[in-house]
Amino acid sequence: MNVLAPLLFVFLWSGAFIAVRAGVQDVSPITFLASRFTLAALILLPASFMLKPLSDWSEARRLWPHLAISGILLNGAYLSAAHWAMVDISAASMALIGSLQPLLTAFLSGPVLGDRFRLLQWAGFLIGTAGVAIVAGINIVDLGHTRGVIWGVLSCFSFVAGTLFYARYCKTASLVTTNGVQLAAAALFCWAVVLVFEDITISLTQPALWSFVYLTFGVSLGGMGLYLYMLKTGTAGKVTANFYITPGLTAVLGWLILDETLSQNALIGFSLAMIGLWMVHRGGNLNRS
Repeated sequence: MNVLAPLLFVFLWSGAFIAVRAGVQDVSPITFLASRFTLAALILLPASFMLKPLSDWSEARRLWPHLAISGILLNGAYLSAAHWAMVDISAASMALIGSLQPLLTAFLSGPVLGDRFRLLQWAGFLIGTAGVAIVAGINIVDLGHTRGVIWGVLSCFSFVAGTLFYARYCKTASLVTTNGVQLAAAALFCWAVVLVFEDITISLTQPALWSFVYLTFGVSLGGMGLYLYMLKTGTAGKVTANFYITPGLTAVLGWLILDETLSQNALIGFSLAMIGLWMVHRGGNLNRS
């Protein structure tokens, strides 16, 4: 499972970008997020009562404020800010900003979690970031859109903060109850954002429905569940390094599924990102202070 989880996670997470391109344009973005998180929570929370071996509500009740905060940061605030960023900047530029997540997580996990990385691993983080930059490209015009860049950076910091917060305070809670509480908190957060800021528009097209199904079951339930599992059993820096290969894999999936052009730069960057990821994981066990 420790080998399969990162592979499956990367495929599910990369597929999310394809699903967004295919169908989310037909529904107001934060309304889409709120609905997706609501359905996922309505599935997980009852399931957590039935799946006794996989759930522990006594621990969840003790940690629920921490679970709610991490859920808002990892789901609601992260994706809401990312959607607002992409009003002004492209998905490629958003991926470039997002490539800072593993490096920031590794840097901050020292003082927050006591993690220590070897020189080979730091080199891997830098190579992985460079690989994403080659895949995404650097759009100077996009980077001139200050508002979009700020939202993108806030999205990045929200995910990093949620990752570290979960790793610091929530790892003892069972995965099913953790994801259920986190998604419920993210749903409430997003509905509040919708009520205050968003004009709701919904067009139930076939791409929108398929996108909703995939993002709910494949990403919110499957991908996020795997992410929490990896954080529970591993270290934050190594886990977030898996994000290095999602832009390149997304480009490959876009070529296979949406008939998009697969550039030489995307293949070179994807290869570099995979080398960087290998170096991060090759570094062996981390020393904790």
